[in-house]
Amino acid sequence: MFRDMTFTDVSRAEAVDDAGAGFVMDEDAFRAFYDRTARGVWAYLVRVTGDRQQADDLLQETFYRFLRTAATYESEAHRRNSLYRIATNLTRDARRRSLIRAPFSLPCNDIERVPSGGDGSTPERSADFTRAMSRLKPRERAMLWLAYAEGASHREIADVLGLSPGSLKAMLFRARRKLAAFLGGRP
Repeated sequence: MFRDMTFTDVSRAEAVDDAGAGFVMDEDAFRAFYDRTARGVWAYLVRVTGDRQQADDLLQETFYRFLRTAATYESEAHRRNSLYRIATNLTRDARRRSLIRAPFSLPCNDIERVPSGGDGSTPERSADFTRAMSRLKPRERAMLWLAYAEGASHREIADVLGLSPGSLKAMLFRARRKLAAFLGGRP
């Protein structure tokens, strides 16, 4: 049997073996989890990287690495936090390797807009918000996005970003104030 196999066949067989090694969710469970989380993770990655194409690539790698881990999760929130932590770490790695080209770019539409509470938000206000967010540091953008767009708790944000839960509240407050200042004092 092995005598008739080529080197490429052996490589493919090893890749299939490796791919199944860390897979702990069945296909239906993963598909449901992906459907619930992919849009939010992608929006988070766009906000942090400022690049839609980079976010696409990082989203794919995030879910791939998530599947490769052999971790068991105590809850849906724990699973989701792990996913965001992987996304955050991949973003940091990409930034270190200078794969994230621009600190932030402006072409944003539907998914990146933070929903307004019926305050009559205009396209100009959305553009102002996008410009203000672009002036924040990546970690500040990540904190604000996780807190207000994803509704994550302080502990969850601290876990995702690898920060101390005790210092997060103050850091989030400063990021909010900085964003408000960039918006010209608007809340």
